[in-house]
Amino acid sequence: MPHAQPANALGIDFGTSNSTVGWWRPGVEPLITLEDGKPTLPSVVFFNSEERRPVYGRQALHEYLEGYEGRLMRSLKSLLGSSLLKSETTVLGSALPFKELLRLFIGQLKQRAETAAERSFEQVVLGRPVFFVDDDPEADRLAQDTLVEVARKLGFKDVSFQYEPLAAAFDYERGIDREELVLIVDIGGGTSDFSLVRLAPERREVTDRSADILATGGVHIGGTDFDKQLSLQGVMPLFGYGSRMKSDAPMPTSYHLNLATWHTINAVYAQKAQLALKNMRYDITDGTGIDRLFSLIEQRAGHWLAIQVEDSKIALTETERGRIDLGRIEPGLAADLDRTLFENAIDQLLARIRAGVDKLLEDAGIGAEQVDTLFFTGGSSGIPALRRSVAAMLPNARAVEGNLFGGIGNGLAIEAKKRYG
Repeated sequence: MPHAQPANALGIDFGTSNSTVGWWRPGVEPLITLEDGKPTLPSVVFFNSEERRPVYGRQALHEYLEGYEGRLMRSLKSLLGSSLLKSETTVLGSALPFKELLRLFIGQLKQRAETAAERSFEQVVLGRPVFFVDDDPEADRLAQDTLVEVARKLGFKDVSFQYEPLAAAFDYERGIDREELVLIVDIGGGTSDFSLVRLAPERREVTDRSADILATGGVHIGGTDFDKQLSLQGVMPLFGYGSRMKSDAPMPTSYHLNLATWHTINAVYAQKAQLALKNMRYDITDGTGIDRLFSLIEQRAGHWLAIQVEDSKIALTETERGRIDLGRIEPGLAADLDRTLFENAIDQLLARIRAGVDKLLEDAGIGAEQVDTLFFTGGSSGIPALRRSVAAMLPNARAVEGNLFGGIGNGLAIEAKKRYG
C-alpha cells in the first residue's frame, strides 16, 4: 500500500525567527513537537554564564528576560551569506566560530526531532530562501554550501534543498480541488520569497514538478527589517536618534542602527563604542536622549528593547495603537506607537517587495490578471499594509492565508518523502 510507512527523511525549516521540523507519517500532521508542546522552536541561543551552558528557543528568551547573565543570540539565519560567517565571537570566555553557532542550533532541531520520533535520520531536505543574498551569486552559493557542511557534520549523509515558497505551495496543494495558478508570497524573518506555481490535485504525487514552477524570486527583506524600521522611527528618537550636534550636524546613527538590528546589538556594548559615545555627549545640543542611551547600554537592555519592538509590531497587525513601557530606562518613559507610524516606516520596504513581485510576473511572462490565488505564508505576511499592497497588484486573485509558521515545514516533509521514500 503506497505511503503506508513513515518517511525516511526529515524536512527542516531553519528560519530567521522560528524553526520547524517536518516528518511525513500516514494520517498525521507532519510537524514534530519541538518545545513546550509546540511545533516551533524560536531560532535563539542563550549562553548562560552562571550555569555555563547554552539553552535554546523559548527557554533561552525566558532565561535572558529573567536576568541571567549571559549572551543572547538571535536571527542566526542572517549569518548565512554575511561576512560574519568566516569570523568568530566570544562566548563564555572562549572563541566561538559563527559556523559552530549554526551547528549548535540546527543540531538541536535534529536531536529534538529524533527524540520525538524515537529514531535517527541520515537524510534531510532543508528549506532555503530563493536568495540568501540579493545580487551576489557567489555569496548565495557559499551560504548553501555552509548549510551542507553543517548538516553533514551533524550526521546527515544525504542533504538536498527546496525553495521555501515552493514547500509552502506543496503544503497548500494538499487541500485544493481544482487547478490554480498561485502566487506564493512567503514573508519570513529575513527574506521575502515569491513563487508562481501551477498547482492541481492530480499533480500532488508527481516527483518532478519543474514544469509547474513558472518563476521564483525574492528580496532580502523580512520581519527583522520591519522591526528595525519601527524601532528607528518609533523608539530610537527617545534615545537621541535624530539629535543635533552643536555644529548642527546630526548625531551619528550607528549606535541606533546597531540597537535596531538583532545581530549587531552587542556592538554598542564594546568599550571602544562606549568611549566614543561619552566623548560625543559634550557636543550634543540636548543630552536627554543620549543620557537615556547610556542608561540602556549600562543595563545591557538592547535585546530586551528589541523584543518589545517585535511584540509591538505583531500587536499592530491586530490593533491600531500600542505602547512600549520604558520605565526600566527612565521612570514614566514610554514609546507610543500606532499603525500609521508603522506603515509609513515600512513604506519603502513594501515598495521593494512589490518590485520583486513585478519582476517575478515579468520573468514568468504572466499578466497580473491571470493569477488565480495569492497565498500568504511566513510570520510577517500578516501585516495588513503588506497584504493590501500586494493584493492591489492582482485584480482577479483571491487571497488565502496558509499556515504562517508551519506551512514550509509541512511542505519540506512532503518533499522529503518524495525524494527519499
